[in-house]
Amino acid sequence: MWRLVRMVKIKTPGDFWGGLASMLVALPASVAFGVTVYSAISPHYAVFGALAGVLGAATLGIIAPTLGGTDRLISAPCAPAAAVLSAFAMAWVAQGVPATQVLLLLTVLGMLAGLIQLGIGLVGLGKLIKFIPYTVVSGYLSGVGLIIMGSQMPHVLGVDAALPWWQALWSPALWDVRSLVVALATVLTGVLAAKFIQAVPSTILGFMAGLLAYFGLAHFDATMLELNDNPLVLGALTATGDGYLKTIMGRWQDMGELKLSQVAALVSGALTLAVLLSIDTLKTCVVMDQKNRSRHDPNRELMAQGLANLTASGIGGMPGAGTMGATMVNLSSGAQTRVSGMVEGVLVLVAGLLLGNFMAWIPVAALAGILMVVGWRMIDLEPLHFLESKATVFDFLVVLVVVGCALTVGLIAASAAGVALSILLFVREQVGGSVVRRKTFVNQRSSTWCRPESEMRLIAEKGDTAVIFELQGSLFFGTSYELYALLEPEIKTRDYVVLDMRWVQAVDITAAHMLSQVRDTLRERGLPLLLSHVREQLPNGHNLVAFLTQTGLLGPASGVQVFDTLEDAIEWIEDQLVGHMDSAHTEEVPLKLAEMDLFQGRKDDTLADLEAHMHQRSVKAGEAVYRLGDPQRELYLIQRGTVRIMAPISGSRQLHHIASFGRGDFFGGLAFLDDRVRSDTALASTDTDLYVLPLDQFNRLAEEHKKLALILMTAISRTLAQRLRHADGERTLLHV
Repeated sequence: MWRLVRMVKIKTPGDFWGGLASMLVALPASVAFGVTVYSAISPHYAVFGALAGVLGAATLGIIAPTLGGTDRLISAPCAPAAAVLSAFAMAWVAQGVPATQVLLLLTVLGMLAGLIQLGIGLVGLGKLIKFIPYTVVSGYLSGVGLIIMGSQMPHVLGVDAALPWWQALWSPALWDVRSLVVALATVLTGVLAAKFIQAVPSTILGFMAGLLAYFGLAHFDATMLELNDNPLVLGALTATGDGYLKTIMGRWQDMGELKLSQVAALVSGALTLAVLLSIDTLKTCVVMDQKNRSRHDPNRELMAQGLANLTASGIGGMPGAGTMGATMVNLSSGAQTRVSGMVEGVLVLVAGLLLGNFMAWIPVAALAGILMVVGWRMIDLEPLHFLESKATVFDFLVVLVVVGCALTVGLIAASAAGVALSILLFVREQVGGSVVRRKTFVNQRSSTWCRPESEMRLIAEKGDTAVIFELQGSLFFGTSYELYALLEPEIKTRDYVVLDMRWVQAVDITAAHMLSQVRDTLRERGLPLLLSHVREQLPNGHNLVAFLTQTGLLGPASGVQVFDTLEDAIEWIEDQLVGHMDSAHTEEVPLKLAEMDLFQGRKDDTLADLEAHMHQRSVKAGEAVYRLGDPQRELYLIQRGTVRIMAPISGSRQLHHIASFGRGDFFGGLAFLDDRVRSDTALASTDTDLYVLPLDQFNRLAEEHKKLALILMTAISRTLAQRLRHADGERTLLHV
């Protein structure tokens, strides 16, 4: 064993010192947790609780980091395990269950929890635990902290452990001043030392203060130096008359006599314990990821923790989890890898073997004081800030309900109540928020297609017959009625209704049925329902296309038209409004200059001079007319075909489709007017024929035909101004 420690020390000295420092934190706390659980059975079992804490810390410390993958994580018995196990122990004792049977049930409970953790990791559910609401976790941890503090109150005051804490607190005549002094010395040192001393963990200093206080009082009270029948200390291992190994072997023999119904009754408690231990572990792992800039594997970690808890419980040890306190001490002591966790486990075992006789003299009040500090630190005071805003008052009530249920009903009921209330609050929030991100009309928006002025005027006149709803959030039973109420007047009066699904997070069966009603209403009027951005992959992982097809909304002859983007849907509506549809199969005849809107009414000889300064160019579909960064200063007029303009947006290197130009349009005007390189890329969507006017040829034309050059420049500027005015209007609308 020492050889293993030396090997680790030589290879990774930081891991050795980190393991040593974390052992000094984990060992006293583990002993205290074990004593808490076993004292609930009988004060005579307290020493077995101390050994259970040692065995749990050693087993978890060795197995969990060996199989887990999170560096510097320290696993040991923890407060949630102590709270759950002691609660069950007290309940069984109150029901009259014999002490030996209680020990057996605690062992099986811990093993079942380990098996459940192992199963959670194996089926890959580790990632789901992180979705437990913060309010539930906060309230649960605060409730556990209060339970721990309440359970330790009799030990702090030196009264009968079976006495409820409120009775013990209000019965000063029963108090043992010696226990109170030892506990106060432990608590005050543990709380105050952290503010002044950083080199040594405060729990160690508190424990040492409790020891000094006890033996200081023993100088004046000789009975405190006697081991037998001394309720102030744990006592010798032989206090129950049975050896520890004999007790463990007896548990295994009795385990075969358990009925299936008895084991089944433990499943719900084991599930609660497994979830708590998993949350405690993964919460610590998340913090370590933030510190180390790493990413842990939750499923692997839970499998390792589950196997460690299964083994620890099987040999009579305390189950546990990845603990925050010891882990942070490990990190601050220079640990680098998960070897530090193995070192901690080995050193706990060594310390337990060497200091077994010393454990008999550990003051019960000192351990109780440590747990009082641990319990206090578990209480989350952050939710008190929820009272500062009306928007978070209900979240505070969730925390309060969880704490109340934990203290009065039980930990299982607290979890169920917290999750149920959180779900209700979520549904309330979703119902209260609008699922319509923006409502606009086609005459307020435009597609990426740059149309002639005559068509733009027609679209402006008829555009209010086409309404666009940009949807957002979750479309589910709680928001379907509200959405239908907004859509109902539009589907009865508008010719075109577009539902854009770009910002939709989820859709349920109720929402799909509501959309089918909208489709049916439009179909009765001979109109289609238009959908855009219907994605195959929603943020929740569901295939929206497959889901809407399965529910009957989409499909052949469904009366629904689906477009890839909102711009495609708007373009289709614009074509309907202007009375024509561009067909890919229509053979276009190349336009002459006189046939283009830009030069209507100009004299033939003038246009002949202009054409003489141009050259013609043909571009195949998919080829670039020019690319981003090109220096050419040329103006392009489209005789035949379609050109798409692609440009980067918001500093991104990826090019996005921002405009389309067709037969009779011109493009490339910005670089033609200023002295800069191309800020976009022009790609031919179809085989395209172009008139190309270089800037140097335009300058020659201006010298020979000043009026023609002025007419051309005026026409270009007027068209660019119209496009800019329309773009500014859309930008203003989108920022409202």
